[in-house]
This record gives sequence, C-alpha cells and structure tokens, in this order.
Amino acid sequence: MPVLSRRQLVLLVLLTLVWGLNWPVMKLGVADVPPLTFRMASLWLGLPILALVLLQQRAPFTIARVHWPRLLLLATTNMVAWHVLMILAIPRLSSGRAAILGYTMPIFSAVIGGLFFGDRLAGRGWAGVAAAALGVVLLLWHEVGMLGSSALGVGLMLTSAAFWALGTQLLRRVHVPVPLLTLTFWMVAITGTVLTVLAVGFERQHWHMPGTAGWVAIIYNGVLALGFAQTVWFFLARTLPPVASTLSVMLIPVIGVFSGALWLSEVLRWQDWAAVALMAVAIASVLWPAPARSAPARD
Repeated sequence: MPVLSRRQLVLLVLLTLVWGLNWPVMKLGVADVPPLTFRMASLWLGLPILALVLLQQRAPFTIARVHWPRLLLLATTNMVAWHVLMILAIPRLSSGRAAILGYTMPIFSAVIGGLFFGDRLAGRGWAGVAAAALGVVLLLWHEVGMLGSSALGVGLMLTSAAFWALGTQLLRRVHVPVPLLTLTFWMVAITGTVLTVLAVGFERQHWHMPGTAGWVAIIYNGVLALGFAQTVWFFLARTLPPVASTLSVMLIPVIGVFSGALWLSEVLRWQDWAAVALMAVAIASVLWPAPARSAPARD
C-alpha cells in the first residue's frame, strides 16, 4: 500500500471537498439549465483557466499528431463518456444517490485491473473494495424499490463509472509524452467539443438565460470542479496506483449525500450513516501506512 506525500494528501482533501460538494451543485444547475448545455458551458469556462496555467508554467500546448490516437482514447474513457452519461443521469436521480453510483468506479477499476491488466491486490486492498461495495449497497437500499422509475438514470451512471474506471487504468499505462496539464487541456477541449455538438443537436430549443442558481453552478463547475479538481485528479491518478487513487476518494459520495441532505432536503436514513463507517474503512485500507519491515540482522 502506498504512503501519500504531504502534497498528495493536501490535494486529495481539496479534491474530495470540491467534488463532494459538486453533486448537489450540479443538481441545482441542471434544474435551471439543460444538462448537456450545463456541462458544455462548465467545460468551456474551465478551459481558459487551464490555458492560463499552461502559459504560467511555460508548458507546451501542442501534442504531436502521432500521439493523437492515444489522446483520443484517454479523452473518450476519462472524460467524454463520463461527462455525457453522468450529466444525463443527474436529473433522474437524487444528488446523493448519483454520487454513490458514480463512485462505484473503484469497484469497476479493481475488476478491470484484475481481469485485463494483471493487477494484484493485497488482502487489505480487497477489504477496502469489499467495504466500498457494501457501502454502495447500503446507500442504495431504499432506492431498490424505486429503480423502475429511475432505471435509466442508474444505468447511465453505472456505465459512466465503468468508463471512468477504464480510463483511470489507461491513464497510467498509455503514454503521451507531454506534461500532464497539456494532456488535461486537450481532453477538456475534446470533451467540450463533443458536448457542444450534442447540446446544439438535442437541447438548442430549450436554451435560455440561466438564473442565479444556474450561473453559480456553472461557475463552480468550470472554475473548481473542472479547472482545479480535474487537473488534481489526473495528477493523483498518474502518481498513485489505480486502486489507491480511486479508493482514497471514496469520501466524495459521502459528502455528496450529506450536502444534498443539507441543501436539497434529501432524506437521510440509517443506511447512510452505516455507509459512512464503511467508506472510512475503505479509505483507511489505502491510506493507512503499511507496517515497516524490520531490517535483517547482520552477523
């Protein structure tokens, strides 16, 4: 199990807070703005922020043409599929349950890693996966009887989580020889372009000037959830093992559940509280330092 540096730990805490609070923020946003349009606007708002950071760090903007197939693969799995499917699911689910379903990603990541990439987990890692899975089951307990009315939302969110898990595995294995910020900039640009085409094709007739809640949600998503947090996520996904980087952010859906209850009056039940403890176990299985091995005695 990895030991996190101070920088990784600080970034992980900030990422957890920004993405955790973003679930009720997105729910408020799509109540005012059509979902694909909402995500499209957020992406285009976040892109100039990434560009300014690239300029400040004097990082290159260009990616050689020979590497574009790899870039498209990483963008499709990490960004395009996740953002399109996730934002279409949000209006069909409560913000807390959407967060929980989205963060089944670590379970998908562990399975994909074991089946296709030869990953081997220590027993403590599998215990974390099991705890996270049980937490998801508990948090969905009350929803099982209502899945008929929200089956499409559940399917969209689970599919988006599976794509994100595959993208996380590929991010560490598919090499594109450019700085991480350059890679992030182009993945956001590609995703914004796809969402623009979809929004124009399917939502143009519903476009209108957003209200205050819509603008706040768009700005929060563009500046914090995308401009800041997406870059942090790619840094963590590249510098930590896949299961460590995914299980270690399992607190995000817990924050999503409780912030949704506070802001949107979504009802909390005993399953939510039990899941908090299980998520803590999942996080500890990754973040708790492994015992140091004693050095062999010398004659």
